Amino acid sequence: MSEQLHGGVDNAGKVVREGDVVLRPAPANAETLHALLEFLASSGFPSPRPLGLRDDGQEALRFIPGETSTPPYPEAWVTANETLTEIGRTLRALHDTTRDFVSAPDAVWTGDLADPRGGEVVCHNDVCIENVVMSSGKVAGLLDFDFAAPGRPTWDLAMTARYWVPLRDPTSAAATKRDHLDPLARVRVLADAYGANEQVRRDFTGVLMEIEEVALQFVLSRVNQGVPAFIEMWNDLGGHEWHHRKMTWLTDNQSRIDDALIA
Repeated sequence: MSEQLHGGVDNAGKVVREGDVVLRPAPANAETLHALLEFLASSGFPSPRPLGLRDDGQEALRFIPGETSTPPYPEAWVTANETLTEIGRTLRALHDTTRDFVSAPDAVWTGDLADPRGGEVVCHNDVCIENVVMSSGKVAGLLDFDFAAPGRPTWDLAMTARYWVPLRDPTSAAATKRDHLDPLARVRVLADAYGANEQVRRDFTGVLMEIEEVALQFVLSRVNQGVPAFIEMWNDLGGHEWHHRKMTWLTDNQSRIDDALIA
């Protein structure tokens, strides 16, 4: 018996569970990602274990039991500082583990959300709320490595902060009932849990602004290609007006974010 699972924007309605196996469309670079996932699993990192590629274009992954959340994120654990701390620790564990990962000479990484400068760790690049499985207050699984690529740790930390803090204007935060949260206090919680050094903290907001430009182009490229799910998401968010409002808030608060991280 099959159960449809939430599949994110790209794979919405295309991910199913059959027993303890999850089937989803295989990304073009599945062989590279499966090598990474096998390495992570063998290292004890909480990520899906790949079970192979199928002739029908799907990949098979081991199901990870636990609790997930989707917009508008009604579960109390989503906004708890304890969860944010767990996310920071998990991200650090990912980076520390992937420093020892040696990719194949013909490895292929997607550039969609990747750090354009590359780096010494493999960044997940999409640690959004939907891609985390929680169990008993701990991260049981980090899902969807489709956008993983080598990058700077700061890149992945800032990308993660966008989703979880969240680092966005109050109007946008209110859409998921998170406008009551203190983004300055929470970005410090995340950075502290990660164990960010002084250089990471000083680079954070500059890298964050780089990410916003990369993320915008990522979404707009799919909107311009006529991808229905991205057109719907872009319109629901508010399009260019939403992006302008968010960037105005980030620019106005950049020095305050710096102070929260460095003080």
